[in-house]
Amino acid sequence: MNVPIQHSRRFVSAQDLVKSRPLAYVEQRKNLASQTIRQMYDLYSTYYEATSLSLFESDLHGKDFVVLLHDSDGVLAGFSSLAIVDATVHGKPVRAIHSGDTIIAYWGTQALAFTWLRFAGTIKAQAPDCPLYWFLIVKGHRTYRYLSAFSIDFYPHWQVQTPTWAQSIMHQLARHRFNTAYDSERGVVSFQQSRGHLKPLWAEVEPDEALRPDVAFFLRSNPGYVHGDELVCLTELSSSNLRPLARRVFAQGLRQ
Repeated sequence: MNVPIQHSRRFVSAQDLVKSRPLAYVEQRKNLASQTIRQMYDLYSTYYEATSLSLFESDLHGKDFVVLLHDSDGVLAGFSSLAIVDATVHGKPVRAIHSGDTIIAYWGTQALAFTWLRFAGTIKAQAPDCPLYWFLIVKGHRTYRYLSAFSIDFYPHWQVQTPTWAQSIMHQLARHRFNTAYDSERGVVSFQQSRGHLKPLWAEVEPDEALRPDVAFFLRSNPGYVHGDELVCLTELSSSNLRPLARRVFAQGLRQ
């Protein structure tokens, strides 16, 4: 059920955004109140089916931190859970941020994404000589497009073949997290029974979107996304591999 960033289609005007002033911050998962977890699940289940509170809590238990997004009235407007993973690949240490369940119920705000990137910078600063990767499992084409919005090089990519070194990291992290549910031939995590997938309204691909090369690639690579299959993706979180705006936010975390 590890679902990265996924916007809803709720429309919020610029005036509404200024009024609501979404506030995002990082909280340790172990410090979350039961009421907050319930609010997170209620928001998640608005857009996803084949889920339950117990399944949601089980997935959340395997995470270390949560980025929470609230409006000015204190109403939960989004969240993203994440785990810090340390591994050794071909004798070399690597560190990864594994994204879990994520919902953003506002169009037009990057508060949660920027807070996530800033926090990633602080993780990188803890071990500056160790490569840091964003390891995410993608259930929707909108989420897949976040990779190109944030990163220069990421995998899999519709224009280039995944290099061997990246494939090795993806295989090891995916096998460790998902065991036999990971299909290395397809690069997809596929459970026998869905652990959460977008409701049909939100899974729909608009005709103009389907013409985009990145969206078309995602649909070819993961046609089972409508039933909960997830495409394994990887990108390095480093100043040299992030696009200018993402790089500036990431650097703020590096300096903290």
